[in-house]
Amino acid sequence: MRQQRRSGGRLPITHAMEDYLKVIFALEREEGRVTTQAIAERLGVQSPSVTNMLKRLAALHLVEHQPYRGVRLTDRGRDVALEVIRHHRLLELFLTELLGYPWDAVHEEADRLEHGLSEELESWIDARLGFPTADPHGHPIPRSDGSLPERPCVRLEDVSPGQSVEVLHVADHDRAQLRYLAELGIRPGMRVEVLERLPFEGPLRIRVGTQEHYVGTPLTRAIFVAVDKAPDSDAQLERRRV
Repeated sequence: MRQQRRSGGRLPITHAMEDYLKVIFALEREEGRVTTQAIAERLGVQSPSVTNMLKRLAALHLVEHQPYRGVRLTDRGRDVALEVIRHHRLLELFLTELLGYPWDAVHEEADRLEHGLSEELESWIDARLGFPTADPHGHPIPRSDGSLPERPCVRLEDVSPGQSVEVLHVADHDRAQLRYLAELGIRPGMRVEVLERLPFEGPLRIRVGTQEHYVGTPLTRAIFVAVDKAPDSDAQLERRRV
């Protein structure tokens, strides 16, 4: 399937292009509007490099880029991104479940392996793991047909005090942050109760199991949860996908 996307008279899609498409896909789900600066920060590169790559991706009809208005994937770009993401998330689960790889280190390892994964090995890993639906960080794994199971969620920072929520997934690109989340007991499937929001944009006081913690905005923005009961103002909670 990947070979079909890379051939057909078109220029080949490089590994670097796949990395960009994957990041754009993630930022679309997390932020809505995708900017050149956001891509540069996520990939750790300079903005001029991003601009040049976006021109190449647009020439291949993988993205649509309008200066000052952001970037969005085309249908073809989304298909390529989902294939790479499927490989990445299956590899993450394989490394953690069967090899005991730490959940804070597996993201970078999967980044190195995802581009060379054959369709045959992908299918073998999928079957060996029992056709899983989520990776170690809770992100849904795209199906082999290219579809993606989605469940509406919100960031923990948007949850009102008094609500009990289930952690669906957490951001996986910061190793130190993942280690700290593990120390707090915050993993996909765990329940978190929001007890108090301190004034003047202060941290949230939360309960995980029997332990209480104070968590600041950077951390609460990295935790995505399902809300048991919708709040009074739906506009307050911006729904996210993935």
